[in-house]
Amino acid sequence: MRHRKSGRRLGRNSSHRKAMLRNMVTSLIDKEQITTTDARAKELRKLAEKMITLGKKGTLHARRQALEVIREKDVVAKLFDRLAPRYADRPGGYTRIVKLGYRSGDNAPLSMIEFVEEEFTPKQKKKKVEEKPAKKPAAEKKTEAEPVEDAAAEEEAGEQPAAEEAPAEAAEEEAPNEEQATEEKPAKKKAEKDDAEEQSAEEDENKEA
Repeated sequence: MRHRKSGRRLGRNSSHRKAMLRNMVTSLIDKEQITTTDARAKELRKLAEKMITLGKKGTLHARRQALEVIREKDVVAKLFDRLAPRYADRPGGYTRIVKLGYRSGDNAPLSMIEFVEEEFTPKQKKKKVEEKPAKKPAAEKKTEAEPVEDAAAEEEAGEQPAAEEAPAEAAEEEAPNEEQATEEKPAKKKAEKDDAEEQSAEEDENKEA
């Protein structure tokens, strides 16, 4: 089973395959467009885009990494000085593969691989617009608030006189009760005096008898 083994063999051993891809990426960066078979073009695209990424870094270490693959200094200089700045704003997708049909003879599918030259224009994300209910003007809000305040003031004014009338009525009810109490007290005192006089008279009569 060929698990965890990515990439195409292309009918060659590892050293021959690496040398072929190294030569092809050098030609692609130099000419910016080459024609090859479909399978080779797809494998070449991976390596070519890695070289562009190194060129965008622009450091000395990245230049030395590129020289390990591309053995020509002139091509590396073109990669870092001309191609990398072209794709400074593009986050990937530096190459394009165009299928050309089939080769006469062995009927192999042919493709053209090239660097894209169009300027990158990022798409703007569409924001979801939620429909909100229409807001009332500030003037209408004020006019609605004023009648409510007037009604509240009238209710408070009506409650105050009612509260004043209630203590007055209570005071009037208490006044007759007090008068009745004052009238009942002398009557009780007179009755007590009469009873005391009668008792003293009876005691005197008993003594005489």
